[in-house]
Amino acid sequence: MKQELFTIIENTPLTAKVSRLRLRGGTSAIEGPGQFVDLKLEGLFLRRPLSVCDVEGDCLTLLYETAGRGTEQMRELPAGTQLDLLTGLGNSFDLTPAGDAPLLIAGGTGASPMYGLAKRLRARGGAVSVILGFAAAADVFYEEEFRALGAEVTVCTEDGSYGLPGFVTAAMDRPFSYFYTCGPKAMMHAVCERARTGGQLSLAVRMGCGFGACMGCRVETVSGGKRVCKDGPVFRKEELLWKDLL
Repeated sequence: MKQELFTIIENTPLTAKVSRLRLRGGTSAIEGPGQFVDLKLEGLFLRRPLSVCDVEGDCLTLLYETAGRGTEQMRELPAGTQLDLLTGLGNSFDLTPAGDAPLLIAGGTGASPMYGLAKRLRARGGAVSVILGFAAAADVFYEEEFRALGAEVTVCTEDGSYGLPGFVTAAMDRPFSYFYTCGPKAMMHAVCERARTGGQLSLAVRMGCGFGACMGCRVETVSGGKRVCKDGPVFRKEELLWKDLL
């Protein structure tokens, strides 16, 4: 973990609620897809944890959804603003079991860590399939960014206004060697229930400190209590006790 000052170089709305934040600063502590940063905002006591979307040299990309006081404040931050970040937090996805046909499944801003993962998997030279789930056509983002990586992309919308109608599980009727997922807990539970392969998922829960000191993000697993911020946010599907998560 490192504490670094970053400078905003872009803060662009992608949809009515989702924005892309690009910053420049020290990214050396970010080692793999799935990790997150903890962002300090003026006047707010708790930092805001955000999954890393992409890292290119000293440029860090984050995606966030406006959902409360902190993210509303973030949406108004102009280019040139300096922000205090804790970087290199949490664990990352294990690419070893991906096999030759990994499937990445994202709901909403769960697309953020999936993008960095897809980029890393594509860099190894293999095929990657991606399912993106949204409520409606107006909520769709990052479809073309995933396609630009060379991934096969399927978009699902709950109201059927774009792409395949229904939930992301409607697009899982295909062969795949392993899965990775991030999004709402109910969605990820459905994915785990549907999949007949191993998989990993990134949990999004409320965090206090973000680095394992406060135990505020503790979840129960088959091997006892785990801190999402320190022992996760990435877990294997076999580890989680869904009755305690939903």
